[in-house]
Amino acid sequence: MAKSYYSTVFKQSADQVWGVLRDFGNYTVWVEDVDEAYVEDGRSGGAVGAVRFVRMGDTRIRQKLRAHSDLQRSYTYELCEPYRLPVRNGEATIRVTPVTDSGQSFIEWWVTFDCAWDERDHWTEFFATSFAGWLTSLRKHMDRVT
Repeated sequence: MAKSYYSTVFKQSADQVWGVLRDFGNYTVWVEDVDEAYVEDGRSGGAVGAVRFVRMGDTRIRQKLRAHSDLQRSYTYELCEPYRLPVRNGEATIRVTPVTDSGQSFIEWWVTFDCAWDERDHWTEFFATSFAGWLTSLRKHMDRVT
């Protein structure tokens, strides 16, 4: 199983950042280039088992919320079929932790997945780069609203 990881620090507090991230269906608010995102079947964005549908241009993905914790400011989701990438058993977690000496927040995002052995480095880099881009988008959003 491969793992890809990315982390960064935001000037906003962990509570401020989590306030935006905590709703699993809230993707269009903070991720640029997302045309549509919603939780299927009218479920809450914090309900374990909720399935998020995301459309970016012609790309459509589905992800299922497996764990959600306001206390730990984190959630974990799995990549659902139909897969748009040649990876399987993908499970990702995003977590926001307070930086206590500065009042800032530490955000980390990682995914574990299976893929062909010779493609492991490619997909590890792909996910890290994707997380970096999405968190850059979140940073822009946070800078506008705080």
